[in-house]
Amino acid sequence: MASTDKTAVDSESAPKSEAAPPDAEAAVAATAKFPFDYSVVDVVLRILVFAATLSSVVVMVTSDQTEVVPVPGLPRVSLPLQAKFNHSPALIYFVAALSVTGFYSIITTLASLAVVLKPVYSKSFLLVFAFLDVVFVGIVASATGAAGGIAYIGLKGNNHVGWTKICNVYDKFCRYNASSLALALFAAILLVLLSMMSTFTLYKKISD
Repeated sequence: MASTDKTAVDSESAPKSEAAPPDAEAAVAATAKFPFDYSVVDVVLRILVFAATLSSVVVMVTSDQTEVVPVPGLPRVSLPLQAKFNHSPALIYFVAALSVTGFYSIITTLASLAVVLKPVYSKSFLLVFAFLDVVFVGIVASATGAAGGIAYIGLKGNNHVGWTKICNVYDKFCRYNASSLALALFAAILLVLLSMMSTFTLYKKISD
């Protein structure tokens, strides 16, 4: 009888030992819903935004070039003329917009690190991120478009209004401008990804 009772007790306790604890089941469910850590990816992308905007501003600011060019109407007279970003309001706006975006990326990177340390505030931060990222996508896109228009005029000119191209003379200035615009476009794409990620993750957290 004792052996029979012991066998019955063992058969009853076996299923209990196989059952996973509630905390482990919750962790598995959370992993299935979020296969990657959003906060870490967010921090990495915002660091990339800062690097792209900083590089873009540095390249644009250092694009100045001086060349000796003939004076229009006086073909025998040549003067040294300098091409700089601050000669164009569009390029000044571009540098200002990218500088503000770089400062914004620093602040939001620190905020993302705070979310990593204290995930309880993640919903509030995600809502702010989703709104501000869209705003800065518009700022960077408008600045890139304005600077791109000036760069195109410098490359091709405009015969209808008598604007001559300058990239055949100021080649370094134009190359630096093109590189700066490419970096700004990369930053805009990163901001779009951040906005989409913030919105999607916020939706998932609210729906759960």
